[in-house]
Amino acid sequence: MIKNDNAISFSLSEIKTDQFAIFEENYTENAEISLGTNLTFGLNKEENIFLISAKYTFEIRSKPFLAIQATCFFTIDDSAIKTFRNEDKIIFPKSFVAHMAMITVGTSRGILHTKTEGTPFNKYILPTIDVAKMIPDDVIFD
Repeated sequence: MIKNDNAISFSLSEIKTDQFAIFEENYTENAEISLGTNLTFGLNKEENIFLISAKYTFEIRSKPFLAIQATCFFTIDDSAIKTFRNEDKIIFPKSFVAHMAMITVGTSRGILHTKTEGTPFNKYILPTIDVAKMIPDDVIFD
């Protein structure tokens, strides 16, 4: 469990590769590529587990040729969860969520590398992403 006076105590408790696929039939060498990115959040209130799922889709002409989705599960310390409670809601500050998202993005990058190692698709690396811009507000759970 990571802890200091200015930080929220948490631990990375599980990593899951939810989806990985290569669609070779949609791939064309030297074509223009777009990358779709999506983050979703979840909370297991009974076990104080906050999760972030990151999904990436590499596409050519709106057809996916490489897709990955990974989820990181973070166990949050009881005292930290108490500070996030506001009446009947739990509010995670966007700066905390951005930090957890950065860990998830980095983890996804490593999974993608490992899954494509030794293939022509290994050259597709998740670019650096300013996740703070992807999280405009605090994340609220009722």
